This record gives sequence, structure tokens and C-alpha cells, in this order.
Amino acid sequence: MDLRSALKERVLFLDGALGTEFYARGVFINRSYDELNLTSPQLVRQVHEDYLQAGAELLTTNTFGANRLRLQPFGLEERADDIARAGVRIAREAIGRREAWVLGSIGPTGARLAPMGRLSPGAAYKAFRRQAAVMADEGVDALLLETFTSLAELWQAVRAARDAAPGVPILTCMSFSFDQDGAQIEGEDPERAARIMAGWGVAALGVNCSNGPRAVLNVVERMSRVTSLPLIASPNAGMPQMVEGRTLYLAAPEYMAEYARRMVQKGATVVGGCCGTTPQTIREIRTFVRSVTPAIRAEPILETPPPPDTGLPPVPLAERSTFAAKLTSGEFCISVELDPPRGLDPAHALEGATWLHEQGIDVINIADGPRAVARMGPMALAQLARQACGVESVIHYCCRDRNLLGMQMDLLGAHALGMHNVLAVTGDPPKMGTYPNATAVFDIDSIGLIHFIDLMNRGLDFSGRPMGGQTRFFVGAGCNPAHVELEREVERFGKKIEAGASYFFSQPVYDPDVLHRFLELTDRFPRVPFLVGILPLASYKNAEFLHHEVPGMQVPQAIRDRLQGAGSRKEQRQVGVQIARDTLADVYNHPRINGAYIYPPFGSYKAVMRVVDVLPRFARARKEAG
Repeated sequence: MDLRSALKERVLFLDGALGTEFYARGVFINRSYDELNLTSPQLVRQVHEDYLQAGAELLTTNTFGANRLRLQPFGLEERADDIARAGVRIAREAIGRREAWVLGSIGPTGARLAPMGRLSPGAAYKAFRRQAAVMADEGVDALLLETFTSLAELWQAVRAARDAAPGVPILTCMSFSFDQDGAQIEGEDPERAARIMAGWGVAALGVNCSNGPRAVLNVVERMSRVTSLPLIASPNAGMPQMVEGRTLYLAAPEYMAEYARRMVQKGATVVGGCCGTTPQTIREIRTFVRSVTPAIRAEPILETPPPPDTGLPPVPLAERSTFAAKLTSGEFCISVELDPPRGLDPAHALEGATWLHEQGIDVINIADGPRAVARMGPMALAQLARQACGVESVIHYCCRDRNLLGMQMDLLGAHALGMHNVLAVTGDPPKMGTYPNATAVFDIDSIGLIHFIDLMNRGLDFSGRPMGGQTRFFVGAGCNPAHVELEREVERFGKKIEAGASYFFSQPVYDPDVLHRFLELTDRFPRVPFLVGILPLASYKNAEFLHHEVPGMQVPQAIRDRLQGAGSRKEQRQVGVQIARDTLADVYNHPRINGAYIYPPFGSYKAVMRVVDVLPRFARARKEAG
């Protein structure tokens, strides 16, 4: 596949910093790192190979400063062509037969253009053209013009690359400076820069270097509003710090990876790292991003021909489980999340399940390793809960941990045990949890899993072959009405219904306008039951954390003010419960909402009743109980 096509079809992974790795491996900062192509080619090749092993698909050559102007202070201007040529060859040798692309890196000259500086635009153009011509002659797949802060200088580089290498894709990245409050210190406005770069006919554009992942995320969001071209996001690992005489970048790989995932959600299609990033950073970025862009996508699966005529008609929804019968009859249902234990003793969870069942809760739901934390599996706990009190469960099933073979085996076993309610989820990357070095699978995402369960409900296995019977899973899906990429979330909502989702559990919602907006946007899809997520806030600090630090969570200022003014922590908890009660009462009569998905307030199952007794049937039950 050529690079232009790949840029349009999927997220690609760029490599990380070269200079940081050279520095970490003993090369002093007063050296010309470009010269290493001639003096230490094995070192350069090893760094390239480490990034490829980490999952990089776009390999940048060690030629960022390989032009005559930038090499002149080192006395190397006469070797500029040799350095650029060697840089491309080393990268190509490192790739070998792997499926990856070589990007010829071209950085700015390091001097200001006239009239602000002494370097004439013509001189800059001449230096860039020579470098681009050499690398194009060596067979780069594209030219990456990166870390420019001036559109005027970048234009000279684009013009030179276009003239020297007609037909070779050009990718452009600018760097922006912001203060701690997010205000731009100097340079071009990101929106204006994106519009101008797009007008130059480049294959992709974006941002690299800058102040770190927060700033780059902001730029990606702003650029995505004004261009439909593929966007590149390659931040520094924060700002450099001096530690015992060494220049270090302190942003952890998992922190960079979480932001990379947010950048993809905001529209980035090429993600990688700049100064301070390492092969470990790229490995974590790839893992995190795969949680939102799995290796095997559901869309092509849904576009395949329909299964053979041997498929059986699915069992009617109302006959699949007691929960399904209640929900499809129009009854307003309450589901409460049950926390699996981290160890061997499920006593607390089973006591909670029994108490909830006695209070009339319709169904419990059990998460599958949420936040990638190792706990007792949901199937085992669901079986124990049913044995303890007869309560019905919705078991979450996560795509992170099993391949397709393991998924089919698990689901057949769950069905044999009578567990028919399943919530299909993609899952969080392992780096977030208790075993950060665990391997993430992500063969498919939640849409693909829903599709496969739908096959099983029609008597077909994952490959479309008859199973000799059929399952009767009542399969649901999750959604986030406050998603940072709302259009994408709405689109996936529709695809989940198309794949076979029969109900939805939403993430917690605190802003009624956000919820109503999401319901309006999804109203064009076939109606399926919708249970809104309700998580009582524990305190003002809890609300601030959710609003500012958790992607997709929005807690209105008015609610945060109520919590802040409540006084003690106990009083803040009471306000949090009252807010949850108000939310539940507000959605009770909404025509699109069929129930609520309650998270136990402060981990207390009994406190759930303080939330749900706002509903008539629970209020009556409490009154009758005295």
C-alpha cells in the first residue's frame, strides 16, 4: 500500500526522538547528530530498529539538520549530501522487509529569514532543495518538513521539496509555543497555519515538538476544525529539565500514550513523539491508540456478504432473559454495578448483590477488568451471585484480553451457565492498570464483538459456520454522551445497533443538555432501550477531577459550585446523592430513556437506595417496609 492511501485509511504510528536516544546512548549534545550517519551508522540503525520493534510504521531519517546552512557551524557543509544520502540508506536498511515507510526529515535552517533576519528566502530555498533532491534520489517514501515555527520559511521548504522531488508526498509540521495558561506566546495561529498548509497541496499536516502533549492536543483540536487533511501529532515528552547536569524529559510513556489516544479521538491520523520520547513511548502509544483503533476493524466485517441461509432466526428478545423481558416491555429498569473483588474473597460483593436483589433492583452488572485492573472475572462472580440469591447479571465482556478463539470459547461457556446478558466493551489499555507489561490483544473492538455475538444468536460461529444450535444472548453496548469526539461516538452508536446491540448503558452524565443533545443526534437510528449512567459525586474535589482530568466527563460549573458550598465532606456526599436523585427524576419520564445504570455511591450498595427511592416503585417499597 502506498503512503497516501494508508494515510486515508487508518492511524499510522510515527517514530520518536532520535537525538534523545543518541544522547541516552552516550553521544554528547555538542556533536552534530546528523554526522552520526557517517561516523556511527550502526548506532543510528539500532535506534531505527528499536523504534520499528516498538511498533513505528513511519521512520524518520536522521537528517533533520542535514542541510549546508545548519551543518556549517560544525564545518560539515561540504558533506551535507553524503550525510543526507546515508541517512536514507540506514533507515531503508533498518526497515528491510517490514511494512513501513521512510520519511526524509527536513528541519528549519536555524536562522531567521529576511527581513527579520539575515538569511534570504532564496538561500533557504536553495539549501532545502539540495537536501530534498538527495533524499528523493535515494528513494524516500515522503518528505517530512518538521518543527518549523515560521510559515514563510516552511513555504520555502515546501516549494523546494516540490521542485526537487515532484510526485513525492510532502508532510508538514509546525511547532507552537504556549504559556502555562495555554495562551500562545509567539508564532502562527494554528487555524491559520492549517488553512495555509492545506492550500499548498501537502499530503498531511500537523504539529510536532511544541510544549508537550497538552499543547499538541489543543492544536490538533483547533486544526481539525478547519481541514479534512490527515493530521500529524508528535509532541515532546513535556518540557526539558536539568537533572544532575543532564537534560531530561520527564513525561512518562503512559502519560504520552494517553494523550496520543485523545489526539486520535480529536482527529489525528499520524501519532508519534518528538524530543524526549523513546521506543518505550511509541510502544505505549501504539497500545493505547489500538484501544480506539483496533487491529481488526468492525466496519469491513459489517460490509461482508450476509451469512449463509443456514443461519437460524434469532430468539425473540423478550425470551432471552428476565432482564430482556422487562426492558423490552417498557418497564423502567435499574441496574447497579457490582465490583468484583481483587482477591479471593467475594463476600462483600455477594452481600451487596443479595441486598440489592432483596430491595428490588432489576439486574446487577459486573465489569470486566475496568481501568485494566486485575479482579475476579465477571462470569465467576455472576455465577456466585446467582447461587447466593438468584439475582440476574449483565456481564461486561472486554476485547482487550482475548483473541477471537478465546472469545468464542468464553461466550459458549457463559451461555451454557445461563448467563445471557452481555455488555460488549472494547476495554482500557493494560498500561493503565496493575500489569502494565501485559499484552493487549484488541483483535476486534466492541462493534466487531457485537456482530460476532449476533452470528452466534443465529446459530453461526465467528467464522460463519453452523454451530449445531444457537445462543440467546441479550447483547448491549456502551456509549458516552459527553465524548470528546461526539460525531464519531454518534456514528459508532449507529454501527453498534447495526451490528446487533439491543440496549445501551451510558457513561455517567451530569449535564442534562449534553444528554439531550446526544439523544437528539442518535434519534435517527432504530430505537433500542437506553439506560443512563448515574454516578453520585463524592466531593467537590471528585467533581473537579472528573471534569478536568477524565476525557469525556463534563460536570457543569453550577454542580461543582453546589458541592464546594456544601461544607464538610459528609455534606458534600449528601449533595452528590441529591444531584443523582435529581438526575434520575429528570430522566424518568423521558421517552428515549428506559432505565438507569447506577454506580454505588462511595462504594456503598445500601446507599444506592437513597438514589433510586425517588422512583415511585422504590418509594412505595420503602414506605411499606416502614
